[in-house]
Amino acid sequence: MNFTLRIWRQQSANASGKFVNYQIKDVTPEMSFLEMLDALNEDLINRGEPPVAFEHDCREGICGSCGFLINGVAHGGQRGTTVCQLSMRFFKDKDGEALTLEPWRARAFPILRDLIVNRSAFDRIIQAGGFISAPTGSAPDANAILVPKEAADTGFDAAACIGCGACVAACPNAAAMLFTSAKITHLNSLPQGQPQRDERTLSMVVAMANEGFGSCTNHGECEAVCPKEIPLEFIGKMNRDLIRALWHRHRGPLVIPGIVQEPFHEHAGPDAEESLTLGTSDKRSDQSHVNENALANGGRKENGIDHPEP
Repeated sequence: MNFTLRIWRQQSANASGKFVNYQIKDVTPEMSFLEMLDALNEDLINRGEPPVAFEHDCREGICGSCGFLINGVAHGGQRGTTVCQLSMRFFKDKDGEALTLEPWRARAFPILRDLIVNRSAFDRIIQAGGFISAPTGSAPDANAILVPKEAADTGFDAAACIGCGACVAACPNAAAMLFTSAKITHLNSLPQGQPQRDERTLSMVVAMANEGFGSCTNHGECEAVCPKEIPLEFIGKMNRDLIRALWHRHRGPLVIPGIVQEPFHEHAGPDAEESLTLGTSDKRSDQSHVNENALANGGRKENGIDHPEP
């Protein structure tokens, strides 16, 4: 197979870029897309030209380092497939045609060179709240903390995110909601992640906004191009966790002057609230009884303090 590769070339982050056309011949269907680029770079080096810079590591769809737009679609458009897993047999029907290769296009992902972008914004989002409190030392027993199967399945599905950035590149708003929601859901769904649940959610959402990503408008393009098929419902889970965290942060306890109240917990239920209301007359201080007696004997009250008449 023969292709014309229209590749974005940019020597540095501050340099201007442009598309350059290259001809590549004798591409076999068994080649992966990156192997085809390796063959192109070998030819460019032999001709004394700078090779095309692209990022890769495992080439097994695990690390998430590879990734760019092929004909305007992240990872080439094959469902559940990264660029390194993309085989050239998928392009048989485009034999002799041009393939356009360009990096992720997002303000939060500045271009470093050619097809490589800086995705450290993802690292800072994770650093903002991606941790749990766990005791160090010897490994705990496997059944020390019971995890419901539904929570375990949700956590595993969310942990599948490899942070490649395809969701940002595909979103018309360059939003990172799918990535952030996957990282939040991963820890928030497990018992070990509950102590920092609210702070984690708030910190990571704030970090995402500070990095300059756009807002989600439910286009669903992120889910369509995600190589690990992270579901869109994780964004809904993140939004619910965000509302929960904001509610807990801004809600203060009800304080009634002159009444000694026991702490009221949100999960105590209506029975606890009723008992708290009914028990307030018994929880008043002795001073309140003195004040009531003073008022009954014709006293006066100023600034909340009872003064018996002389």
